[in-house]
Amino acid sequence: VQLVESGGGLVQPGDSLRLSCLASGSDLDYYRIAWFRQAPGKQREGVSCISNSDGSSWYGDSVKGRFTISSDNTNNTAYLQMNSLGPEDTAVYYCAVTLDTGDPPDFGSWGQGTQVTVSS
Repeated sequence: VQLVESGGGLVQPGDSLRLSCLASGSDLDYYRIAWFRQAPGKQREGVSCISNSDGSSWYGDSVKGRFTISSDNTNNTAYLQMNSLGPEDTAVYYCAVTLDTGDPPDFGSWGQGTQVTVSS
């Protein structure tokens, strides 16, 4: 599966952004799709995950109530709606997919990332 993220950019605190993750090479009907982020000098962290099998979702504590993950199987695209952005959300955001049902799952396919910068 090949993944391409888009939608990143430079925004001000309090703004919103929607990231997209377009998949090719396979339909995502039964995949788990996740968003991760990595800020400079920090470890990569999981942001959110959705299961296309049962629709369940998970959010990291730092984004709960502000971010929403979704998946549109008709165009093989996943989204991350990010609201009330703050400087702490500045990072490169990556999407990843897997068929692994483990906990935590092993994500084998990754996109190239899209930069999100929140600054006044």
